[in-house]
Amino acid sequence: MSKTARILLVEDDATFRSLLAAILDDDGYELVEREDGKAALKTLQGQSFDLVLSDLRLPGLNGLDLFRRAQAEGIAPPFILLTAFGTVEEAVAAIKEGVADFLTKPLKDPETLRTLVRRVLAGSQQERTLKVLKERETAGLPPDEVLFAGQAMQQVRRLIVDVASTQATVLISGESGTGKELAARMIHQASPRRDAPFVALNCAAIPETLLESELFGHEKGAFTGATQARQGKFELASGGTIFLDEIGELPLALQSKFLRVLQERLFERVGGSREIRVDLRVVAATNRDLAEEVRERRFREDLYYRLNVFPLQLPALRDRRDGIPVLVRYLLQRAALQTGRDLQDIEPQALEILSGYSWPGNIRELQNVIERAVILCKGALTAADLPDALRQPVVTNASTREGGSLRDRERASILEALASCNNNRRLAAEKLGISKRTLQYRLKEYGLVEP
Repeated sequence: MSKTARILLVEDDATFRSLLAAILDDDGYELVEREDGKAALKTLQGQSFDLVLSDLRLPGLNGLDLFRRAQAEGIAPPFILLTAFGTVEEAVAAIKEGVADFLTKPLKDPETLRTLVRRVLAGSQQERTLKVLKERETAGLPPDEVLFAGQAMQQVRRLIVDVASTQATVLISGESGTGKELAARMIHQASPRRDAPFVALNCAAIPETLLESELFGHEKGAFTGATQARQGKFELASGGTIFLDEIGELPLALQSKFLRVLQERLFERVGGSREIRVDLRVVAATNRDLAEEVRERRFREDLYYRLNVFPLQLPALRDRRDGIPVLVRYLLQRAALQTGRDLQDIEPQALEILSGYSWPGNIRELQNVIERAVILCKGALTAADLPDALRQPVVTNASTREGGSLRDRERASILEALASCNNNRRLAAEKLGISKRTLQYRLKEYGLVEP
C-alpha cells in the first residue's frame, strides 16, 4: 500500500505540538496542526484525515467533545487522545465511547508515539477491509494456467505483469464474460496495494438514482432515507484499488465528478461540502467502444483519455479456443465440488462440442453450461448433457463473428444470444453477462428494436 496517512494534530501547547510534529514528520506522515478544538472541528468538516491526535484538555472544545461532535457528523477518523497522568480515568472512559486509544504526557520516548500511531492506523485499515469483505466476499483467483489459458492470453499476461507494479490507471476492454474483473484482481494482487481493499462496482447494475451515492457516499439527511452518513466505494477503496465495470454506463452527469477523482483524488459525499481525499488506483472496464462513445458525445473525451492510460484488450473465448479444454476441466472440478457430484471425466465428443462453439457469452456462458451439465450428468459428462443450442448451434455470419469491428462482433453476439433464448431478453442478458437495461440500450443502438 502506497498511502501516506494524513494526521490532524490538535495541541494548544506550541512547544509540545512542535515535538509531536517533528516525530511524526520523520515517519513521513502528512500533518495539519491546530491549536484548539473549534478550529480542529472546522478543519474536519472541510478535509478528510486518517487519524486525529488531540490533547484531551483544550480551550473552547476539549478533545472528547471534539470526538463526539465529529462522530455525530459522521466525519470522525480514529482518535488518539493525549492526556496528563491526572486525567487517565477520563481517557479510559473515552475509549468506551469509541476513541481508539490514549497516550500520556509528557511523552516517554518518540518510539512510543510512533508505535501507537502505526497500530491505530493499521487497525483502521483492517476495519475498512473487513467492511468491504462484508459487503462482498472477495472471489478467489483461479490458477495462472487457467486464467491465461490459450496462446492469445500470453500477451495479456505480460501486460498485466508490466503494469501491476505501477500506479497507472488501466482500461480493460473486451466482450461481456471475458474475465475483465479477474484481470483487474490480478493487477491488484500483483501490485504494492495487494494488502489493501479491492472494491468492485458494476456501473450498469446500480440504478442511476443510487449510483452517485454508491460511488461517493452520502451525508446524513442528504435525501429521504439517508438516516446516517455512509461511505461510498471510493472511500472504502482508499489505499487499494477500485474496479469500475461497464464504465461506459456511467451517466454524463457523474462523469465530471469521476474525472475530478482521477485528476485530484478529491470528492465530496452527496449532500456534503467536506472534501475527502483518497489514495487509490482505478481500473475500469468496458464492453463498449469508448472512442465511438466519445464521437457520439455519450462519453466525455477528457475522461476517456484519463482512463485510457494503459489499455488492455481481452480476447473473446472464440479467439482462444486452444485454452478451452483447460478452462473446461477447471470449471468441471469446481462445479463438481460445489454440487457434491462424483464426476469421473468428460467424453471427447462433449469436449469437442464445447471447443467448437462460438460462445457469445464467453467464459461466463461456458461456466453456466458446465454447472448445468454437471448437475445432469451421470458419471462422465457426455454430449447429451449439453444444451441443444451447443449441439445444434445457431448459424451466424462467420465473417462477422470472426472478424470485423468490436461493434460488429457485439451485435452478432447479441443476435446469437437472442436466437438461442427464443428472443427472451432477460435470458439473453443473463447469457451475455450484462444487465437487461444494458441489453435494451444495445438493441436500440444497433437498430434492432424501435427507438
